[in-house]
Amino acid sequence: MTLARRYVQMDVFADRPGAGNPLAVVLDAAGLDDAAMQAIARWTRLPETTFVFPAASGDASYSLRMFSPRREVPFAGHPSVGTAHAVLDAGLAVPRDGLLVQEGLAGQLPLRVVGDGRHRTIGVRTPRSRVVEVATHDDPRLRAALRGLPVGPLPPALVEGGRRWWLAQVDSESALRASEPDWDAIAALAESTDTMGLCVFARSDDPVFYLAVRAWVGGTPTPFEDAASGAANATLAAWLASRDALPGRDGRYRVSQGREVGYDAIIDLYVDDDGEVWSGGRACPIVSGRIEW
Repeated sequence: MTLARRYVQMDVFADRPGAGNPLAVVLDAAGLDDAAMQAIARWTRLPETTFVFPAASGDASYSLRMFSPRREVPFAGHPSVGTAHAVLDAGLAVPRDGLLVQEGLAGQLPLRVVGDGRHRTIGVRTPRSRVVEVATHDDPRLRAALRGLPVGPLPPALVEGGRRWWLAQVDSESALRASEPDWDAIAALAESTDTMGLCVFARSDDPVFYLAVRAWVGGTPTPFEDAASGAANATLAAWLASRDALPGRDGRYRVSQGREVGYDAIIDLYVDDDGEVWSGGRACPIVSGRIEW
């Protein structure tokens, strides 16, 4: 028998429709097997589709599985944040002391909830990142991907935090925004180093955000630029913290991402006193209905 399950599409890291990173959420996923979830994620053709289940543990608010169109994903930032917004909108969970607890392949991760309604912000404590390698700007693996970019003072680094990203600083926001990625080089870098690709960033004097970020994904059949990546920005926050180079105050800052591909996402980052990275922001519900599968 086909069941009609509640289904929403969200725009994540956005305060208005069309500005953020799209996400599909199936809210009543009990009974769906792995093949069905992968098929739904392939059908939505969105960066990720998440599936919400009752919590298996009494400590968790809900359980979550997340899939890209090609495979299951252990952790990603914008699906975690967007799903938490959808779960609260649907009345499936209530924060305890301002926190939700997401249960998934990455373990139990807390999400801090501030405010409500369209002004609500949610930040997920991301899996702890580690610096795998610090490279040089003339590293032969990076040379083609960085060609033409005026690099900043920090060296490139490979950082892992649920997903593996190469991170590289550009010396100005204008140069970052004007750059054109070499997709063949990005794809080769991702394949040869088993990473998502290259995340480039620059400091900004804008009054709203401290960093401009671009995330070039090469580890897919068709390379693309991510509109807003909570996970990439979390690895970047951990890298900056390790170099005592965090912008903003008290470990808090905002990032602009996605303008170069027609979006305008704002992501809130926070590195707490224990060195944990929280990545989050607002979300807008765009589509609400039911999916029959």
